[in-house]
Amino acid sequence: MELSPVAPLGTCAAVAPISQHRIVSTMRGTEVVSDPTNALAVEAAARRSQADEVHLAAMHRVLRAQDFGPDASTHFRLCALVSTTRDTGSGRTEARLLLRHLTFWRTVLAELAPAAAPRLHVTALDPIVGERLHDTVRPAFGDSLVPLHDEPERKRGRGYYRGAALRVSLHDDKWDVGDGGFTDWTARLLGDAKERCLISCLATERLADLTPWSDGGR
Repeated sequence: MELSPVAPLGTCAAVAPISQHRIVSTMRGTEVVSDPTNALAVEAAARRSQADEVHLAAMHRVLRAQDFGPDASTHFRLCALVSTTRDTGSGRTEARLLLRHLTFWRTVLAELAPAAAPRLHVTALDPIVGERLHDTVRPAFGDSLVPLHDEPERKRGRGYYRGAALRVSLHDDKWDVGDGGFTDWTARLLGDAKERCLISCLATERLADLTPWSDGGR
């Protein structure tokens, strides 16, 4: 879906645990979109009354108020996915949604960046989800051109993500180009603790900059 360049003031800080100081606010009760997954989660929650599952995607240029350093831009384009549905128990829902997102990113990376040594990384933040990663998610990948690595030592995003987190890297894990995980956003928006919401995104310009293109490869 196509997102507006602005969202209602407080959208990011209300949905995700992010400080409003990182967001560019306007004078008309809106803010520049800084993360498309927040806006997609709000839309997904609104659509859940009409569907058992909601899966949304967007390509959107975002703007952040924080300083990323001299060689990094504060505005960049993200390809974002958001999936939400009600939990069926024993980590089965989390495993199914993870497979959906990981398979999508595996397909994208295998087609667009095979020479950049892409990797997918997954971290279990809940023991039940960890069991499903072992017996459901990993066997579905097998020997893939884009390998799936366990990352139990991951520290970033704990508290922000719940259940499991994922990461996308290039050049044998030298550069990060994507991130994601389960959040409680739609659970809070719908007032239902059984709601599960998986978000993930990839920085498309960073992917292009770090990918060695072959003749006719674009």
